[in-house]
Amino acid sequence: MNTTLKLSLSLLAFLPLSSFAQSDDVPEMPWQQRDRANAKPLEYEYVREADVMWSKKIWRTIDISQKMNLPFGYPQKPLIQILHEAAMTGRIRAYDPAVENADQFKSLMDTARIAAIGVRVDSVPSINPVTFEEEIKVIKNTFTWDKVTKYKVKEVWYFDTKTSSMQVRILGIAPVIADQDAQGNYRGDMTMYWLYYPDLRDMLAKEEVFNPNNDQKSLSWDDVFETRMFQSYIYKESNVYDRAIAEYATGKDLQLESDRIRQKNFEYEHDLWDY
Repeated sequence: MNTTLKLSLSLLAFLPLSSFAQSDDVPEMPWQQRDRANAKPLEYEYVREADVMWSKKIWRTIDISQKMNLPFGYPQKPLIQILHEAAMTGRIRAYDPAVENADQFKSLMDTARIAAIGVRVDSVPSINPVTFEEEIKVIKNTFTWDKVTKYKVKEVWYFDTKTSSMQVRILGIAPVIADQDAQGNYRGDMTMYWLYYPDLRDMLAKEEVFNPNNDQKSLSWDDVFETRMFQSYIYKESNVYDRAIAEYATGKDLQLESDRIRQKNFEYEHDLWDY
């Protein structure tokens, strides 16, 4: 090796990394991956009202602590991050959960109110260990993604005589946070806002979901909801009193009532046929 080449190589060893060209096009996989950024959701099939023989609205809860629902809390990009950032910037419409019949999507929330959700300043009294005098500490609580523990889902089940089958369409989604006081004590669940699901589909089709079983099986959030890849329980069905199950049943009876509603809807389609 000549002297000039040796000198060139030795100089390269002292150059900072920033001196080399940077590339954003390094492939993560040894094959061409699907262009998720331009993905589109599958369009819903048109349904005539005259073809709908029976329908029932159902409300259910997705608890992300359940094993099947763990992708909802995926730390790198959980579902709530996608929804909340879009709601704060006005890309999607959020509806006020505090009004009556909030899940009918009539009262919009402004972006300032959305950004303030989960952000709170608390004054906490404490004792100074040196002077033994009471002091007031100001603690600012910011909203973090892990505060979302559940999602409410509103859907409609209907029997389509054109296809002779039971169908389901999701109408709305509402993230739920665990509300806590200044000491961190759990005070109950709080609905952040309601989102009209058909408005979300274009956005959710472009967002990939972590698949715990197969890295190659690419799924979007729209795929998860449309193929019902989640575990949930029913907390309400449409009724004359507009009551949730928890308003007339407790304990084990609450779970039994939820299972009864689920089984009743399943048996409706089955009972239409004679064997």
